Amino acid sequence: MLRMRDSNGARMLILMTEQFLQDPRLALWRQQGAGMTDKCRQLWDELGALWVCVILSPHCKPEERAGWLQLLGKWDKLDTCPLEEGNYSFDGPSLQPPTVPNPGSEEEEEEELVVAATSSRHTVFGRALRAGQLHWSDAHLQRILASDSYGPSLTGSSMGGDKPTFDSQGRPLWLGEPFPTACARVDTLRAHGYPRQALRLAGAIVNTLRLQRRHQLESYKQQKKELLQKGSTCITNTEGWVGHPLDPIGCLCRALLEACRLEEETLALYPDSGPEKRKAAYQHVPVPGSPGESYLALALEVALLGLGQQRALPEGLYAQDKVVRNEEQLLVLLEEVDLDERLVQVLRKQAGLLLEGGPFSGFGEVLFRESVPMHTCARYCFTALLPHDPDLAYRLALRAMRLPVLETAFPAGDPTPNPLDSIMSNRFPRWFILGHLETRQCELASTMLTAAKGDPKWLHAVLGSIQQNIHSPALLFKLAQDACKTATPASVPPDITLLGIALELGLQVMRMTLNTMTWRRREMVRWLVSCATEIGPQALMNIMQNWYSLFTPVEAATIVAVTGTTHATLLRLQLDTPRREELWACARTLALQCAMKDPQNCALPALTLCEKNHAAFEAAYQIVLDAAAGGLGHAHLFTMARYMEHRGLPLRAYKLATLAL
Repeated sequence: MLRMRDSNGARMLILMTEQFLQDPRLALWRQQGAGMTDKCRQLWDELGALWVCVILSPHCKPEERAGWLQLLGKWDKLDTCPLEEGNYSFDGPSLQPPTVPNPGSEEEEEEELVVAATSSRHTVFGRALRAGQLHWSDAHLQRILASDSYGPSLTGSSMGGDKPTFDSQGRPLWLGEPFPTACARVDTLRAHGYPRQALRLAGAIVNTLRLQRRHQLESYKQQKKELLQKGSTCITNTEGWVGHPLDPIGCLCRALLEACRLEEETLALYPDSGPEKRKAAYQHVPVPGSPGESYLALALEVALLGLGQQRALPEGLYAQDKVVRNEEQLLVLLEEVDLDERLVQVLRKQAGLLLEGGPFSGFGEVLFRESVPMHTCARYCFTALLPHDPDLAYRLALRAMRLPVLETAFPAGDPTPNPLDSIMSNRFPRWFILGHLETRQCELASTMLTAAKGDPKWLHAVLGSIQQNIHSPALLFKLAQDACKTATPASVPPDITLLGIALELGLQVMRMTLNTMTWRRREMVRWLVSCATEIGPQALMNIMQNWYSLFTPVEAATIVAVTGTTHATLLRLQLDTPRREELWACARTLALQCAMKDPQNCALPALTLCEKNHAAFEAAYQIVLDAAAGGLGHAHLFTMARYMEHRGLPLRAYKLATLAL
């Protein structure tokens, strides 16, 4: 309705908001201090964002706006009015109160409402109330919106007041307000049916972002040495742009992409024709006044800048979920764009800037401990860059493997407290989405492992990064399984380097979980034996010879030795007689060592394994006799007596039965 300039749009929104506020569940949720349902939360977010667009309307009458602000102020004070963060019980850090406008610039009443909105409780209407201070009367802003060719020559000076109004190329800048607010203006212009003006302002905002980034890089170069020595940094912007309630990066990207969409007749006729939805088709549309630039390239640049921004993980479950959801939405937009040569160049340039970006980039060398990890963004960049610049793709993705909040909990090489507890909620109570982030980290690693197949240099680099950065045994085990699958396709010879990496990861999981027995251990041990079998007899014998650092005696005797010598394993390995005998001897030695360590549980499996070898069988029998003196229980002795009887060894059976009695 706003886009059609239908003046009933705002009335419609008032009716909807009042219906929403009458929802009986609001009072209930408030009593319980509980969170809303996700669907409901998202709808309230939409309402809040729509009100920002209405209040910011570029063509409404002052008295209309005053009326809306009064309504918003009334709703904002209601006890049941939903808070921006999500839960009613939430007391988060308050946002920076905006500067109060100069007296006399608007009605006093409006000013009071604005001040009320900056108190510590932030409802979903807080941002719309604060938008009440914004106006469109700035002369520089008006000129940006009015013309594609607005440059310094038109105004006679390049500097308007204290802020620069143009960059060194003479393109307009818009430095008047925080980035999310500027983007809300772009969204408002689009919503009210001013697409050309929205694009002009979007262009000025991108010019401003580039200038700020240049300044940031210069200031980082001056402090680089000291920052790297310190090894930590603090976050410069309190509110990250991705996951922000006003969704500034999304607003900007959608405005830029909309300008480049190819409207095909067929698309209009069959919106969802066939099972596969048609990809949106985009073309390069040149940016007036910027030779060689296209809106499509700007959209990609803005998205990468936002996704790659170093930002602190926000407080509260809902805000954290929103960061994840917003990242996904932006990547869905990017994945619709087919990368041609021009866009690949943009991607390469941005990837380079992200790697050098210091504390302003989530890919910088030094990270803030609680910053949002870059795994999702890196996975997109890695896949997109790989065919064009593999070296840059790996450098970026390897840099992104970090999860700094976990690094501080276990300095590299320290034994972890209880590694199976993947989401260490007790250690990081406010990282509600830690489990999800760890899964993302694992997906990035898996993508790199699969891509590096056949390239030992990168495979080893990725393995090193996994061992350093991933702390959850369950995820390491999943990576090991993925690597093994990728390394052994059905009809071609296996990739031995990748198989070796799968085994290496499997061994690491075994060592990590040896003392925290888990229901998955049996599955893991079996898998490890089959992975070693894929590599060959030497790998299998190695794990048998080093069993004590990997398995319990029971696991080694009942799973490793048995599985390693079954008919199926021997067939798979296709060994000649001397090699087969060597493997058997290795299994028997292992079984005897286990029987000595844990005679109660391992003596019988050891006897069974050593049946075909007289010397080994004698040794196993001797272990049983020695253990009888050392307190092997009567039930166990009797079981072994029965075993001897079944094997046709009555004298031994008799001796063990006597000992049992």
